Amino acid sequence: MGNPQCYPEGFIWPGPSMESLPEAVLIRILASIPAVDLVLACRLVCCQWKNLVDGAALWILKCQQEGLTGAESQENAENWQNFYFLSKKRKNLIKNPCGEEDLQHWGEVENGGDGWKIEELPGDFGKEFPSEEVHKYFVTSYEWCRKAQVIDLRAEGYWEELMDTTQPKIVVKDWYAGRSDAGCLYELCVKLLSENEDVLAEYKSETIAIPQDNDASWTEISHTFSNYGPGVRFVRFEHGGQDTLFWKGWYGVRVTNSSVTVEP
Repeated sequence: MGNPQCYPEGFIWPGPSMESLPEAVLIRILASIPAVDLVLACRLVCCQWKNLVDGAALWILKCQQEGLTGAESQENAENWQNFYFLSKKRKNLIKNPCGEEDLQHWGEVENGGDGWKIEELPGDFGKEFPSEEVHKYFVTSYEWCRKAQVIDLRAEGYWEELMDTTQPKIVVKDWYAGRSDAGCLYELCVKLLSENEDVLAEYKSETIAIPQDNDASWTEISHTFSNYGPGVRFVRFEHGGQDTLFWKGWYGVRVTNSSVTVEP
């Protein structure tokens, strides 16, 4: 059965009778153990346990137990394990996406005109955001305003082998709107970077022009990176804009609820 010291801390030594348990029962027992301990400890106990941890059935059960949806689309053992870990880690990697912390976490800030400003929704000549969870937005001025974030994927828990072999989808989304009384411009540029910050893949929107007398509705823009090759370690997200009337103040494009997610 292997060395008891290989078990996770606090795990009760099962005794020799574990060897005679039906595989389905053993899988149910293993499914109650934290995923990290399964991979780093239980997998080393013996060949039988290694095969179970490397197989699909254990991870299918863990996905079902924890209510992770979409797992039925996975086809092989490696994907089931990766699907589990990616689903558990899934979150918005953009910090302060809606201006709740002023401009904190945003770097390379370009403050054209009167610079960036944070306002409460819906704002003057604006509309409410589709989600009630969003309360603020960033607004630009009469010259180009830009801001960026660089996401360190390893620091967020996405290890190198996962990014290089599985190459999970990286989904980028942003929301923008204009005032109904002013025209404006908007741009989005997202780059996948290597360890040395070489550009491995890039998405750049066209310069989107919103005319004066628009309906001030919010529009979502999105892009999905896939099959981008090995070596991705950082994601650089940049967006910005300005108004087209050159009015002093904050009549330019409004942005909020930006997101970058690594999808299973």
